Amino acid sequence: MQTHHLGLVPYRPTYDAMQRFTQERTTDTPDELWICQHPPTFTQGLAGKADHLLAPGDIDVVPTNRGGQVTYHGPGQVVAYPLIDLQRAGYFVKEFVYRLEEAVIRTLSRWHVTGHRVAGAPGIYVRLDDPGAHTLLPQRPRKDARTEPEFTGLGKIAALGIKVSRHCTYHGLALNVAMDLAPFERINPCGYAGLQTVDLSTIGVQADWQEVADVLSQQLAALLTP
Repeated sequence: MQTHHLGLVPYRPTYDAMQRFTQERTTDTPDELWICQHPPTFTQGLAGKADHLLAPGDIDVVPTNRGGQVTYHGPGQVVAYPLIDLQRAGYFVKEFVYRLEEAVIRTLSRWHVTGHRVAGAPGIYVRLDDPGAHTLLPQRPRKDARTEPEFTGLGKIAALGIKVSRHCTYHGLALNVAMDLAPFERINPCGYAGLQTVDLSTIGVQADWQEVADVLSQQLAALLTP
């Protein structure tokens, strides 16, 4: 996998470039991982509903073809776009999502933060009262889990939304490091009213953006290997 660090780049041209890369790639095209930050932008997934945009104001709203609903991108957030040929990699979409989430969990552990999955709600969450606690969540994914996600006591620290075209992935995930979280209050994050969004900074972890980006890149490269 070839990793490219793009820096701070506008969302729309990056989205266009992902689509173009995926449309033009062949079975011989190497997989790529793009790491970047975006200026303040709200993005709507295919399931996005207008009423989840509470007060976008002067922040650009970009409709996209990824899964999920509305989320926010801004400086201080590590955004990762894995452009993977799943057919060549040898695993399916569900496994791909699991590996993306696992990369975030392992990255957070470097800073002694425990990331958790919540049944029915892709992404990674942390306990607000004790971000380093290893106790399993009652709302973790399991066979007898409730159908409606439950976020009591949790904050969302990483969002995930992907698109698969001809077995090839684009879009990806966003991990909050140290950013202005106020714009999340202007939406229902991922379609959930009242869902609290956090970053490493607000849970008491001082981390350098580049270091987090490097660790996440390494984890993704290792976990997405065929």
